[in-house]
Amino acid sequence: MSTETTAAPAPAKGEPPRSGLPSWAVQGLVSLSAIVLALVVGAVLIIIGDQGVQKAAGYFGAAPMDTFSAAGSAVGNAYQALLSGALGGITPISESLTQATPLICGGLAVSLAFRTGLFNIGAQGQLIGGAILAAYVGFAWHLPPVLHVVLAVVAGLVGGAVMGGVVGLLKARTGAHEVIVTIMLNYVALYLLQWLLTTTTFQRPGRTDPISPIVDANAQFPKFGGTRLHLGFVLALLAAVFVWWLLNRSTIGFELRAVGANADASRTAGMSVGRAYVIAMVVAGALAGLAGVQQVLGTDLPLTDGVAASVGFDAITVALLGRGTPIGTVLAGLLFGALNAGGLQMQLITQTPLTLTTVLQAVIVLFVAAPALVRSVFRFLPKERGAGAVLAKGWNG
Repeated sequence: MSTETTAAPAPAKGEPPRSGLPSWAVQGLVSLSAIVLALVVGAVLIIIGDQGVQKAAGYFGAAPMDTFSAAGSAVGNAYQALLSGALGGITPISESLTQATPLICGGLAVSLAFRTGLFNIGAQGQLIGGAILAAYVGFAWHLPPVLHVVLAVVAGLVGGAVMGGVVGLLKARTGAHEVIVTIMLNYVALYLLQWLLTTTTFQRPGRTDPISPIVDANAQFPKFGGTRLHLGFVLALLAAVFVWWLLNRSTIGFELRAVGANADASRTAGMSVGRAYVIAMVVAGALAGLAGVQQVLGTDLPLTDGVAASVGFDAITVALLGRGTPIGTVLAGLLFGALNAGGLQMQLITQTPLTLTTVLQAVIVLFVAAPALVRSVFRFLPKERGAGAVLAKGWNG
């Protein structure tokens, strides 16, 4: 008895070739291509803003090669300084990892919510909530070394989890949209922090500016090799492993992913959608709270109203670039940490504005969010076999 095999249909004219690569590998190629395109856009901006290029362009007709040479030197020097500041030795590498540490935890907080169908814009407020409690335990309590660190970390996790849990509870009980609630809670957390830093409980004695006492030495994260890199980076990697296990190896994680893929179908199958929302936001809040812990116990030590900086909002771009996966989020956090650390060196050596790194981050996410645009430039990129990226489930759940 003969068997017939049916060949797969050939891609239409102009359509990217289909690939036997797994979906995550194709997405990784698209992300790498997006980074390349972002560097090209950054090079154009460097050329436009460089004074040497502008000067050479003034006599372009007489000596056009001078303009091209100046442009090449400007871009080469800027990116060389960026690379040197991010990876040019033990100290730059450690600084890149330090910058990446809270971004990884914040990105995991946003990614986990994405996978459950929630858009968590509140990592900033959850980070602040965790930082407040961790800092208080750190400077107000006086305990043995290991115990002090553990309790301060737990307090930070609780602070972030409470902020996130409020969002999940309101979503589950009242249907309040998480975007609105998280935005408002960001302001609540910030203004609460600013008020606390004016009280005698939190304000450093003898100071009138909003700053807390320095965290007790027993509560500070140990640092590695005389650098600023601290134990918080290890905790960030452990947090990524935990999120991977939760989503891929646990019953609760299966429910979270099912609700994120289709809440109505999950409800019909007997799953509690409201419970999934609460669990996802509590865990996401705890992860963002861990980022706050890393700030006050490892990087900054005293608590100030700028403790969160823009980490909570940068975490959204990290999660987008990481496509909602733990490993992708870690890699995206490392990339953004390297850009932040290298940008300082680039500004110092070449006087290229530090804001260029922010532009690079934004353009990278823009291209990642528009894979069709990336494929229109890099025609060789294969097309995914599956149905869309992971984050699409998070947005449409």
